[in-house]
Order: sequence, then C-alpha cells, then structure tokens
Amino acid sequence: MAVSMKDLDPAFQGAGQKAGLEIWRIENFKPVAVPQSSHGKFFTGDSYIILKTTALKSGALRHDIHYWLGKDTSQDEAGTAAIKTVELDAALGGIAVQYREVQGHETEKFLSYFKPCIIPQEGGVASGFKHAEAEEHQTRLFMCRGKHVVHVTEVPFARSSLNHDDIFVLDTKSKIFQFNGSNSSIQERAKALEVVQYIKDTYHDGKCDIASIEDGKMMADAESGEFWGLFGGFAPLPRKAASQDKASGPLPAKLYRVEKGQAEPVEVGSMARELLETNKCYILDCGAELFIWTGRATSLDDRKTAGEAAEALLRDLDRPKCHITRVIEGFETVVFRSKFETWPATTNATITEAGQGKVAALLKRQGLNVRGLVKAAPAKEEPQPHIDCTGNLQVWRVHGSDKILLAAADQMKFYSGDCYIFHYSYPGEEKEEILIGTWFGKQSVEEDRYSATAQASKMVESLKHVPCQARFYEGKEPIQLHAIFQSFIVFKGGLSEEYKKYILEKEIPDDTYSQESTALFRIQGYGPDNMQAIQVEAVASSLNSSYCYILHNDSVVYTWSGNLTTAEDQELVERQLDLIKPNAQSKPQKEGSESDHFWELLGGKTEYSSQKIAKDAENDPHLFSCSFTKGTLKVTEIYNFTQDDLMTEDIFILDCHSEIFVWVGEEVKKKGSALAIGEKFVESDFLLENLSREVPIYVATEGNEPPFFTRFFTWDSAKTAMQGNSFQRKLAIIKNGGTPVETKPKRRTPVYSSGRSGASVPEKSQRSRSMTFSPDRVRVRGRSPAFNALAATFENQNARNLSQPPPVGRKLFPKSALTESAADIASRSAAIAALTSTFEKAPTVRIMPKSVKAAKEPLKPKEELDSQENATSDKIESLTIQEDAKEGDAEDDEGLPTYPYERLIVGSEDPVVEIDVTKRETYLSSEDFKQKFGMTKDAFYKLPKWKQNKLKMALQLF
Repeated sequence: MAVSMKDLDPAFQGAGQKAGLEIWRIENFKPVAVPQSSHGKFFTGDSYIILKTTALKSGALRHDIHYWLGKDTSQDEAGTAAIKTVELDAALGGIAVQYREVQGHETEKFLSYFKPCIIPQEGGVASGFKHAEAEEHQTRLFMCRGKHVVHVTEVPFARSSLNHDDIFVLDTKSKIFQFNGSNSSIQERAKALEVVQYIKDTYHDGKCDIASIEDGKMMADAESGEFWGLFGGFAPLPRKAASQDKASGPLPAKLYRVEKGQAEPVEVGSMARELLETNKCYILDCGAELFIWTGRATSLDDRKTAGEAAEALLRDLDRPKCHITRVIEGFETVVFRSKFETWPATTNATITEAGQGKVAALLKRQGLNVRGLVKAAPAKEEPQPHIDCTGNLQVWRVHGSDKILLAAADQMKFYSGDCYIFHYSYPGEEKEEILIGTWFGKQSVEEDRYSATAQASKMVESLKHVPCQARFYEGKEPIQLHAIFQSFIVFKGGLSEEYKKYILEKEIPDDTYSQESTALFRIQGYGPDNMQAIQVEAVASSLNSSYCYILHNDSVVYTWSGNLTTAEDQELVERQLDLIKPNAQSKPQKEGSESDHFWELLGGKTEYSSQKIAKDAENDPHLFSCSFTKGTLKVTEIYNFTQDDLMTEDIFILDCHSEIFVWVGEEVKKKGSALAIGEKFVESDFLLENLSREVPIYVATEGNEPPFFTRFFTWDSAKTAMQGNSFQRKLAIIKNGGTPVETKPKRRTPVYSSGRSGASVPEKSQRSRSMTFSPDRVRVRGRSPAFNALAATFENQNARNLSQPPPVGRKLFPKSALTESAADIASRSAAIAALTSTFEKAPTVRIMPKSVKAAKEPLKPKEELDSQENATSDKIESLTIQEDAKEGDAEDDEGLPTYPYERLIVGSEDPVVEIDVTKRETYLSSEDFKQKFGMTKDAFYKLPKWKQNKLKMALQLF
C-alpha cells in the first residue's frame, strides 16, 4: 500500500534539491540533521543516513544514499536507519541507489565523500556512551589501508598490532609517526600521509612534528629509535597472520525472491534479466556483497520488508559486515548488471529526465510528493575546444612505412582512404604545448593505420613523451581537431599505395575525388573557425534538411540549403566554395524548389533524412586507476576524484564517453603501452556505456597535461612540477607546511615548436593566422559586396586560416608617427616596397588592436627600417606599412580610425572600403563599442573566438 508524503519523516523535507552532502543521525528512532560543521565526524555508538546529491551534465540530479552503522550501534537504531533510508529514497522519487555501510568496512564511494579519511570517536546517543570530551591527548595507533581512499582503523597501542603489510600512524602528544610496512606500496604510503596531515590539523592545530619510519631500518636513525622506544625497544615483527575479518570472496551468485518478508531461493539455470519481475523485490547474493533489486511497481512497504529480509539473510549467513546495495528497476548500477550473463542493451542506467519523469509519475500515483525530482536541462552551449588555435601545424600523409609532408595549402584536405599524422605546437600557460595525432579515414587499410600509429609513437618517443598523443577516426573527430584545422575537407577515395593495392585486389572501383567528377559535399560546423566539408555519395538519399550541400561536376556548381538550416550554415557554404570549386559561379538551390538538372546529377529524387547527425555527447567524467599485465587490463574507479588522486607511479584513464584520456605518471617505466591500454579500455567498456571503438583517445604524461584534460580538475601545475615518487612528494609538502616544493626545471621548448619561443621551425611548418591579400583576383558570384571583398582573400594557397580573410595592406603606427612629413612617408614607403620585392609572395599584413591576445607592440619607425637587413628571414610574418589617417576620420584609443556603426555593418549603404572586414568591430569608437556589445573591447577579446563571432553576427558585424 502506498504511503503519502504526510507519513514521511519531516526531517527529509526539502532534501536533495541541490548538489552537496546532507547527513542525519538517528536519535530516539528519528533522523536529526547533522550541521555541516560536523560532517565527517561519526560516533561508534550511532547510526547515520548520508545523502550525496550530484548535478549531472544533463541537468538532472543523481542521488546516492548511504546508511552508516557504528560498531556499537544498537540493532534497533540500525533497523531504523535502514527503514528511514527507504523513506528518503521515496521522497526523492524512488530511483536513488542505497548502500549499507558498516564501520571499518565502508565502500570506497562512501569514504570518497570524507577525504582523506574518517576516524570514528567513541560514544553515542542511545547506546549509553558519552561523547568523548577534549581532554589531555592520548597516544593512539591507527592502521591504514588503501591506495585511493584510506580505511583507518584504531588498533591497540602495542607492538603486536604492527605488521609488514600495512601502514600505521602513531599519534603522540608531540609527534606523529608513520610506520611503513616493508610490503606496502608507495601509493599506500602516500595516501597514509594524508591521514597524518588530517590528524595534525584536527588534533594538534597544525602544530607538531612529523616522522616517517621505514620497516626494517631498526635503529638506523634517531627517529626510528624514538619510535621503537615507545614500544619498549626494537624487536623483529612476526609474519602477519591470515585476517579473519575479511569479507567473503567471490562466490557463485544466488538469487532470492522476497515473499511475505522472507528471502526465498530462486532456482535458475543462468542469470538473466528476464528473471526479475517488475512487481517483486529480489536479493542477489554475490558473497562479498548483497544486492536488493526492487521492481518499479513495488510499494514502499515492499521495499522496506526487502531490506529487513536482506539483513536477516546476512545474520543467517553469519556475514554481518557484508555490503548491501539497493537498486531500482531501470536504474541498476554497472556492478549489478555485470552479475548477469545477459542484460538487454536497451536498458539505460544513466539517469535521464525521461526516466525520472516516468518514475515520478508512478510514485505520484502512489501518493508521494515528487516535487523537485525532474530538473530542467541547462541551455546547451556550443562546445569549446579548450586549446589555443594560434599555433603551428605540420601534416603528413602516410606512405607505406614513411610519410609525405603536405604543403600548407593541402593541410586541411584529407582522403577517406588514407591515414595522416599531424604535429601541432601551440602556446600554453607556462610553456609550448605539443599535440601529435593520427587520423584514420573510414576507407583506410590496416597497414596504413599500423604505420601511422608506429610513426606517430616514434615522434612522441623522440621528444621524450612530452607531447600529448591522440588517435582520431573519420566521423568521430573532436572539437580540438576541428579548431586546429578550422577548415577541414574529407574527399572520397585515397592516394596511398596500400589503399590503391587493396581496391585493386578486391576489384573495388576507385572513387577518388577529382574536380571533373560529380561530387556532393555536406557542409557542417559551428562557424568560420570550425567548418567541415565531407564528401558523401552523390545521390539524393545523402541529402539532409538540417545541412547545406555543394554539388558539382565539371561544368556546373550547385549549393543546396535544407529547410532547417540557418543563415550561418549558408555562410559556411560560401566559404567552402572557395576551397572546393574556386573560380566557378554557383547556382543556389533551396529545398523544395530544386531544378530538374540538380536531381539528374543525383540520379533522381528520393527520400532523405531531416535529423542532424548525432555526435557522442560528453558525459560526466569517470576516473579509473589501471593495471595492465600480460594483456589483461584491470581497473578501479576513483570516486569524487581530484588532481591528488593522480599518482606518479600509475596510469589512469579519464572516461568522458565522447573522449578517452590516458594519463601516465612520470614514474611509469613503459609509457609506450599507454595507447594500447586506452584501446583495451574502450574494448572492455567497463561502464557498459556502449563505447564506440572509434572514440578519440589521448595520451598525456605527467607534467605535460593539455588544457582540454586539466579542465576536468581544479588544476595546480606546481604539483606536477615536483620530483620523486608519490610518497616523497607528499612528505615534502607536509614538512613544508602544505606548500608544494618545485624542484623540476621548466621544460625547454622542443626544436619542433613554433617561432614563438625562439626555436627554429622548418619553413613549411610556419602557419600565418590570416590570408595574404591579393587584389588581382576579386570573384563575383552575385553575392553581397562585403562577401566579394571577403572571398577575394582566399587566393594564397599557402594560407593558414581560411576562415579569417586578410586586411588591406595597412598598419598604423603610434600617433606620434603621424607628424612626419609627406616626403618622409614617401621615402619610407619606397624602402618598404623594396623590401617586399625580396619575397616570392606578399606577406600577411594585419590590423590588430592591442587588446587582442595575439597582438604585439608595434615597432617604431626606425626599428622597422633596420629590419630590412633580415628581409629574407622566414620568421617575418608581416610588414608594417604606415598611411595617413583619412582627413576627417576620428581615431580611438588604439590609434585606429573609427567609423559610425551604420557604415561598418554587412550590407551597409555607405560601406567603408579600406578596412579589415573580419575585424569590423575594431573600427567602432570605445563608446559605440560598449553601447553595442555591452562590454569593453578588452572584455570582448578575452571571450572565446566562437562567442566573439556569435556576438558580431548578431550585430551584423560578421
């Protein structure tokens, strides 16, 4: 029978409505809220309910409920905690996962809420104990276990408590000793140091000495002598006896059905999802842990009796300290589902709004108040690359066991039958960052993929694993790749010898792209800094109402706009035309009003999709610690992770579903196996999330983490600058008062890098961020005058940024330079003209306000003339040319002429001609800029590029 909200405990009113931790203690069989200042403080004689609320990327709230039982709590209090936990779950919508925690045997998930540890105090409310008062300090001995979270158990202060396998912390009045068993790992020792720091801060007000004692050193130093003196002198420790309190190991799973409050065995041939009925509750006994599964159609009373039946079963099996986890139908945990041989792939354990809505509706019919259960999803923003896009790029096409460097004009042109390697260096916060990656086309052959991986790995190894390594597949490219290339074109077919050999052997027609063939391209992207043209089959079924397309053969060019596309989508088509089919006049086609010839080129009209192609969404990240031996990968999830969980001796995997990151600690010997570990992780799919085998994988080494990895943490680069193992680092921090000591010299910029840091760069790797202006060719396609001016800038085939056309040949000096005579200006112009003649092609000339991130202080006129002697240097990116400001034009604070807003907008009736059309906003006065954009220029140029473009587009300045 359903229970209404008025029958639920008032202590739970409003619980779980925002992210965070809430705790209640059972007092007189009622839950009483524990103030936040006392969170993490537990008493051995009490029982507690702990609610962890997590805000997910979807906008929904996930709830995990734990009830913690002190070793001295009464059975009645423990029973009350279990029942009240079920009531709290019902108040939250009935989909929370519930955990039973017993003192000394807590789950890692529970302990992760109270890092670094919990140390229960003697006492309790109903158990007859008095809470421990702050009296004179007592010497205590604690045993610490765990690599990722620490289980702390107080043991008798006696030599017999020590052993070789564990870590022990001895807390005395004036000093804290950490005793490291000889068989303990570096990671365990490092984690135990966090307990030492906690004890120092909690019980000594941060003022006491710290000593580290190594098992086996005997009386080698004064601190060891002092430690053993507290135990009456040194004596060898005996071997550790087999522990009697460990939970049972893995056993064959047994299934019980709860009938009338009793657990009845279910005879099964094999464990299958079909055994679980939606109107029943079940108990799954797996030895080390027990699961309670409740069907969606069960009542609140059924759920309470199922918990009581599970407790009774554990008493009968003499396993009182076993974990109990309760799950509801449709929201089962990964661990629970993994216990079954078959589980329908359609069942989704992710808490979605739709799933929550169904549960909420069901519980509402049962009379429960489910207010606040379903949260509205946050407004979706365009993804951000989290990478600087002003760096240098080199791209190679794989050619057998070698590679061919692509010319700058071809760097963005990939073939689906080929594999590519790219080297991208860009400025980081403290040093030059490097990304070395491989890209596999859908039609590429295994031999080329293997060669690409091997060659890229050698490049990374030659740079001592400093670069971040990446592996991408066609169609699964992340935003980082598109941001680096900005304009990205994928043609059908391939150029590699292995691909040609493969299609010849298989007698497959060679469909490699040519200008004369009929070709269809789907245009996609978020803007001019992120746009792609993907060649698809030239048939009508390849069309999609959500995209724009380019269709051409040797004589005609069509552009096609789906009914669901925007003006921004159609602008991308115009930009891509200049790359795919230059010098040709296009014929626009709107969906529903196409010409007959258009359909003839596509082989006739057929049905096609209108849904956008789905991209794998980024999920809430999960961190795993990995061990990889003899081809077997074992992982352990780390809950509520922080940067401190990344230990220098280990390899970790950060799983975001849409991307996989492999982090390799500095002390790891075999760094070259990291990519194979990432691939093995994807293959194993530990979270049962249907990971794509083609998901992007990154490998980052400690101290060289890229910004698109560190964004998942509150990152402190000083922590990765320290040398030594995890234990030595943390010991140094503790002894230095909690301040990281930087002992690692800053990494020098590799020779591969860009000219920013002064390193030499091959000429072909130089990439200017704007196009060279060529006034000789202005193309006309019946577009607006502003766009024709924009299109004229696509001439130079060595251009870097195809989405940012160049300004006119003009650069302004400081205002003081304007006082020069006309003769001086003419003389200087002649000198500069002579300088430009030494170049094969005109260099980029840029107008850039000082507030832009990449802006540099302009050279003084004399310095500029002196630079003529370096005219042949390949490091010169642009010339500075001075002109008089037009008579009557005003100038802003940056020395640029300013114009009225109406003259700068796209399609203006009286447009200004000699301006950089990609930087229209820079010609607004400071007052007009702030009025139109609602912010200063400095604030505007600190925004991400995509957001700048969005604001400019809204104001017709783009």
